[in-house]
Amino acid sequence: MLPSTSNLLLKNARVPLSLLEMKSIAPSASTVATTGSENNFCLVDLEIAAGTIAQIIPTNTQPLSQLRDIPVVDLQGGLVWPCFVDMHTHLDKGHIWERSPNPDGTFASALETVRADAEKHWNAEDVYRRMQFGLKCSYAHGTKAIRTHIDSAGEQGTVSLAVFEALQAEWSDRLILQAVSLVSLDYYLTPTGEKLADRIAQIGGILGGVAYMNPDLDKQLDRVFSLAQERGLNLDFHTDETDDPESVTLREVAKTAISHKFSGQIICGHCCSLAVQPPDLVTETLTLVKQANIGIVSLPMCNLYLQDRQSGRTPRWRGVTLVHELKAAGIPVTVASDNCRDPFYGFGDHDVLEVFNMSVRIAHLDRPWEDWPRTVTTTPADLMGLPNLGKIAVGVPADLILFKARNFSELLSRSQRDRTVWRQGKEIDTTLPDYRELDDLLAS
Repeated sequence: MLPSTSNLLLKNARVPLSLLEMKSIAPSASTVATTGSENNFCLVDLEIAAGTIAQIIPTNTQPLSQLRDIPVVDLQGGLVWPCFVDMHTHLDKGHIWERSPNPDGTFASALETVRADAEKHWNAEDVYRRMQFGLKCSYAHGTKAIRTHIDSAGEQGTVSLAVFEALQAEWSDRLILQAVSLVSLDYYLTPTGEKLADRIAQIGGILGGVAYMNPDLDKQLDRVFSLAQERGLNLDFHTDETDDPESVTLREVAKTAISHKFSGQIICGHCCSLAVQPPDLVTETLTLVKQANIGIVSLPMCNLYLQDRQSGRTPRWRGVTLVHELKAAGIPVTVASDNCRDPFYGFGDHDVLEVFNMSVRIAHLDRPWEDWPRTVTTTPADLMGLPNLGKIAVGVPADLILFKARNFSELLSRSQRDRTVWRQGKEIDTTLPDYRELDDLLAS
């Protein structure tokens, strides 16, 4: 346990350079000690005052006597990260696996299984308790902000969005929660779709949906962009979650954004088919995405689970979009949790460190490491309109994760269950909720 005080000094903290706001460092960035070109960390001392980062001091450059009379904690080179930002989840679907497992692990079966489970079970109590369970896990693991897609068609949308509002208020002192409406885009061509857009505006949410290739796609996209512009809403789409190279909804979203001169933030998730398309089409799409100022979120764990799954056959590809090429093109790229213990992904624990760990392995986010730690911190925070999150800087709350690990090899080779999570400079209880909390729901 760390000292329970609002003022202390964290000594010998190793921080990824990409997560450190260099202008915050005293006396100058040139004095910061980097620890190995491969890992690219900075060794600093962090002064915490009244729950806020008050100073970032390059280790061994300022006499500690100037900070006398406050406790000093020597982290011995342990890593310090800002709290995580998880910008693509499905909390309303979570933790139904035991009562509704995916029979063959395919995307089609996941859709049908979730539909059937929702029709039978998704009343307000069921959705509330499962979402609450997911929030408890996220908080204990060190997440500060979450964006969740909510199935929003018909009466289910009414129920689930009301549950989201209740949880958003109850957790407002611990988690920043954002909601995205999730429907197929044809829904917005109906009067109920327009009412949904009004509801999303009412709760300060993000307008979203699943874009499928179909003859009316242009009309659907034009409508959803118009609804968003009229209400001042940002947009978040599921695009091209398939290995079909003919699926180009990402490109079509970008073209529509450009034609509408859309000024809000647009996020496109999955974008799997980009990885199986010819180079000329990829180049065209990336150019349009960049021009349209679209951010991309890759969901490596869920797509690895679902994509290219055929009974009795080893999968041939990883289902992951072109994260390296997107990043090289100057397009913001993030990774996120997606589904958790439901028919779309049978595993997971709402732990963004696991997401980053798996993403490194699946998408080769190492050799070199560069600034890939930003994909679960700074970049999603910026895309979600949360500029004070996802970075370590003077003046921001001391919402930190402290690891005993000293480098990426140590960080990603063990589970880091012994991490310490801080909120406003105070250690929180990181005990995870017991799965038994949901037993009565899953037995129904």
